[in-house]
Amino acid sequence: MKKVLYITTVSGFLYQFEMSNVKILQDMGYEVHYAANANTPGYIIDEKIKKDSGVVFHHVDISRSPKDLNTNRKAKDRLVSLARSLDTDLIHCHTPVGGALGRLVGRSLGGVKVIYTTHGFHYYNGAPAYYKMYDMAERKLAEYTDAIITINREDYRRAKSFELKPGGRVYRIPGEGTDTGRFNAEKKAKVRDGMRDRLGMKKDEFFLLSVGELCANKNHKIVLDALAILKNKKIRYGICGDGPVRGFLKEKILRYGLKNRVSLYGYCTEVEDYLYAADAFVFPSVREGLGMAAIEAMASGLPVIAADNRGTKEYMRNKENGFVCPADSPSGFAAGIKKMQSLSPEKRQDMEKCCRETAGKFDIKNVRPLMKKIYEETDAGL
Repeated sequence: MKKVLYITTVSGFLYQFEMSNVKILQDMGYEVHYAANANTPGYIIDEKIKKDSGVVFHHVDISRSPKDLNTNRKAKDRLVSLARSLDTDLIHCHTPVGGALGRLVGRSLGGVKVIYTTHGFHYYNGAPAYYKMYDMAERKLAEYTDAIITINREDYRRAKSFELKPGGRVYRIPGEGTDTGRFNAEKKAKVRDGMRDRLGMKKDEFFLLSVGELCANKNHKIVLDALAILKNKKIRYGICGDGPVRGFLKEKILRYGLKNRVSLYGYCTEVEDYLYAADAFVFPSVREGLGMAAIEAMASGLPVIAADNRGTKEYMRNKENGFVCPADSPSGFAAGIKKMQSLSPEKRQDMEKCCRETAGKFDIKNVRPLMKKIYEETDAGL
């Protein structure tokens, strides 16, 4: 039986995003193995999903930081030993460090096909000059790669300029795919009022929601700056997620006097209910490969106030499914929030319809056949 080894940094990644692809490979006759750092799960995953997946998990001490050279050098040696012992045929790697290690393992073994999915190159148009080192690293690692899968046009064009292994190919897919069918108006009608009551939301309050890690790149601080400009006590803002800048955001909330208007909900397992309770979704990231959180918000019928980046360019249509703002402009986000709040019922209904139509393009049913084709083309070279 052929063996595939998935490699990522955080151990919850495969169970959160890759189960459709796992099923494709299993149907193709592959035994699926997964190497990641069990001490950095990243996501709360139902243990039943892990148990029923048929995936064999292997703990490897991979550091999320590319600067932790000693830890990741040892991780690379461990991965080479693991892949060799499994007689691995295919490596599919994700995440920046996991992606780098996967390619280096492929180079060390030779004869193993290597697929790398980038969820957004660290180097992007408009990035700081010192980010060029990431581009240099990606170009070198591409030499050990049989297929690079991208999820936006900018990254696709960049990857096309790389020199891959002989016969290597670059692909573009509409993200990992999401099941848009799980969002529906009937469920929203049942859940919305109760969820708003649970969150202490008054009927006349306008509820903005963000979902994402509390880190500098997710740029939640710009929304707090915008709320400070607006000074509208009828606007509430909540963030589902946790991370390293939680303390910084809490200090900013207190400094702006927003304690009664802004809530940090922490990591949430029932994000759908929060989406149903909200009036608009705010997605202020500086850098995004795509941004499935915003697409899922659209699938629930929520208009989006988004930062202008390469990921949101794939689906945001200004004034049609939301509003697009510069990532570094508090006044821009304040204007976007104000416009969203002042929409007429008719315009809001049109916007909600457009959101659902947009999200449909990123449904898993559209991604699955593309991934099947990529795996089949790569498998044909074994």
